[in-house]
Amino acid sequence: MIHIMVEDHILEAEIETNTKNNLSRVISSLNPFIISLQRVFVTLPHTKSQLEITYHKEHCLTRSLVRRLQSMAPVLSRTMASASLTSLPPSSSFSRASPLRTAFLPPQFGRRRSFFSTAGLRWTQRRERKLSVRCEAAVAEKEETTGEKFEYQAEVSRLLDLIVHSLYSHKEVFLRELVSNASDALDKLRFLSVTEPSLLGDAGDLEIRIKSDPENGTITVTDTGIGMSKEELIDCLGTIAQSGTSKFLKALKENKDLGADNSLIGQFGVGFYSAFLVAEKVVVSTKSPRSDKQYVWEAEADSSSYVIKEETDPEKLLHRGTQITLYLREDDKYEFSEPSRIQGLVKNYSQFVSFPIYTWQEKSKTVEVEEDEEPKEGEEPKEEGEKKKVKKTKTEKYWDWELANETKPIWMRNPKEVEKEEYSEFYKKTFSEFLEPLAHTHFTTEGEVEFRSILYVPGMGPLNNEEVVNPKTKNIRLYVKRVFISDDFDGELFPRYLSFVKGVVDSDDLPLNVSREILQESRIVRIMRKRLVRKAFDMIQDLAESENKEDYKKFWENFGRFIKLGCIEDTGNHKRITPLLRFYTSKSEEELKSLDDYVENMGENQKAIFYLATDSLKSAKTAPFVERLIQKNIEVLYLVDPIDEVAIQNLQTYKEKKFVDISKEDLELGDEDEVKERENKQEYNLLCDWIKQQLGDKVAKVQISKRLSSSPCVLVSGKFGWSANMERLMKAQALGDTSSLEFMRGRRILEINTDHPIIKDLSAACKNAPDSSEAKRAVDLLFDTALISSGFSPDSPAELGNKIYEMMAMAVGGRWGRSEEEEGEASVEAESSSDQESSEPQVYEPSEVITETDPWTTD
Repeated sequence: MIHIMVEDHILEAEIETNTKNNLSRVISSLNPFIISLQRVFVTLPHTKSQLEITYHKEHCLTRSLVRRLQSMAPVLSRTMASASLTSLPPSSSFSRASPLRTAFLPPQFGRRRSFFSTAGLRWTQRRERKLSVRCEAAVAEKEETTGEKFEYQAEVSRLLDLIVHSLYSHKEVFLRELVSNASDALDKLRFLSVTEPSLLGDAGDLEIRIKSDPENGTITVTDTGIGMSKEELIDCLGTIAQSGTSKFLKALKENKDLGADNSLIGQFGVGFYSAFLVAEKVVVSTKSPRSDKQYVWEAEADSSSYVIKEETDPEKLLHRGTQITLYLREDDKYEFSEPSRIQGLVKNYSQFVSFPIYTWQEKSKTVEVEEDEEPKEGEEPKEEGEKKKVKKTKTEKYWDWELANETKPIWMRNPKEVEKEEYSEFYKKTFSEFLEPLAHTHFTTEGEVEFRSILYVPGMGPLNNEEVVNPKTKNIRLYVKRVFISDDFDGELFPRYLSFVKGVVDSDDLPLNVSREILQESRIVRIMRKRLVRKAFDMIQDLAESENKEDYKKFWENFGRFIKLGCIEDTGNHKRITPLLRFYTSKSEEELKSLDDYVENMGENQKAIFYLATDSLKSAKTAPFVERLIQKNIEVLYLVDPIDEVAIQNLQTYKEKKFVDISKEDLELGDEDEVKERENKQEYNLLCDWIKQQLGDKVAKVQISKRLSSSPCVLVSGKFGWSANMERLMKAQALGDTSSLEFMRGRRILEINTDHPIIKDLSAACKNAPDSSEAKRAVDLLFDTALISSGFSPDSPAELGNKIYEMMAMAVGGRWGRSEEEEGEASVEAESSSDQESSEPQVYEPSEVITETDPWTTD
């Protein structure tokens, strides 16, 4: 019998179950029943009503009836929304007999109280042993089309495979995760034992022990922590991504009296499954102090199911805690079952865990034993009673537990309580260094982001430029709650120009991905990076201001190019970078000078910071650009490193003083005599035009120079083009673009010194013999010489060499008295060479210029 109750009205129907099959007849018999239900819902007067269908225990539901009721739920909802009648029909009933014997019940039907919900219907098994189906629907303001709702389905084996093979980058992290889980179990027990001392009992100290068995290929991790009951095993290990630590922390936060224990490490709930990175089978044996029974959880890597059973072997019983046994795969057995490998992983990842971690290691000891003295050569062997006993030492090997995490986390201590020697020892041991660090800083930040850190400036720089080019270094070790996470970063915590800084960073709430190995880009990471960079600059600034000037001099020799790189890459920290810069100057050629010292020594009329970029200090001191500035006691910065010029150009100003390149046009020194300039311009205007006519497109223009005192001329660059030094550097690039080189080369301007005798002679030649071939050749040679002295590269070195050789021949010809025969031969050769017309210049070898009678040659 089926009872249908709508409000206070009941519909009854009866289905007999007396045959074995013929389901089609059963379905057809249900159609009038379903139609009757729909009519009842149409007549409902209220906006929200309930449909309750009761099945007595002795009757059963067929699978087809369940499907029809499920599919009927959305239809009933839409029908109720459009109901408009206000009267309710009288109770009616009908009966239809149909053969039915096959039965189907919801999966939860056998339990005392259970629920099963699908497609808007709710099944409830009540204590009175009858099954009710309730469908609730509300009248909507307007008709909406709703689709069917489905639950996501997950293939557990595939999900576990993704976690194992796609989540973690390195297999070796499995031990870090298992040790972290063990540390959490110990922390929970320690926390709960404050209110329940009986939980500790007499099961021993709080510790972690790791034993590897190379012969059987197993690793066993045992802790004396809180352990798990059967329900906790199902909840924590049977549910993927279910974190028992997260639930524990949540419970603590809800209890305001207890607060939260921030030393707990786990947060994602997938760390345990990293064991399947190396294991083909994992067995977990656990004993909770709140339970008298010990349970075993067992699962294989390729299976989507697990087995839980009670431990009955008395030899395997634990007093308290958890024991995890990993049966290693064949290809990982030889690597991870070695005791030395296990100890190395513990020291790398879990060295600073607050609980002692013991590993099973092979040791040796020296013992003394008494043996019979062996007869000497030629002696007869003695009888047993006559032999003497001799003591000898032997080395015996044995296995024992060894503490693997002896080093304490120094960053967790108060900086006032740590000695300088302790910082140095920690630095050498952590980063495998042999030199003392130049400086260190130990700090704790609080507020939006909380973390502890110790930073060091190494005592020696990198041997090559690899660390400058490659932003990934192993210099920053990241810890989360004292557990090592990674030291392989791509500029997340430190910019590339500070990659030489070494140190440790430990945070409790750092945003990591589930595998903990990848730092997530977030606002917290940006704040951490900003504070770390600021502390690093403060450390370097303290080093620069210390009384020991040799330390900063050593720092600048090793890491100066890193700081200059910061001028290019980090415009936001220019105010912190510029006080650290050091350069040679025209007044300090032996010692490096800071920009603060330069500005302090500037003259009253000097409005800019002048610099010259060259390839060496010697070429900077002898460059023609600095002649007038040195004469006027104006200091010039010498930029001799390839990166210097680009760094200064990115700074642009310092303390409201502009940086000015003295090798470019429009140099203003601040003390020009306008009257004298006007007179010189009128006097030598014709010469400038004549030289420009001779040189053609080689120069943009020729003008009178303000920067020369002893050189006849100089070639300067345009205001917005490359300087001679920059042009040289760009030509040397392996992947340089010749098209951009021609574009950025800019114009060249020839500046002449009107006080030099050569310029005065050329001025006379311009006025008296403007068509003289010798004067034209002198102008060409003057330009080529200015090209080299100004730092540019000649287009044809061989042609320039020939011009120099020709001038040498004119200068030294016949000065030391050659013989008449040699002069005749030389004149014949000169005539024959002049008759030969060749477009290619002739190259003279040094051996042809230096004769055998050269007075500078030696035997």
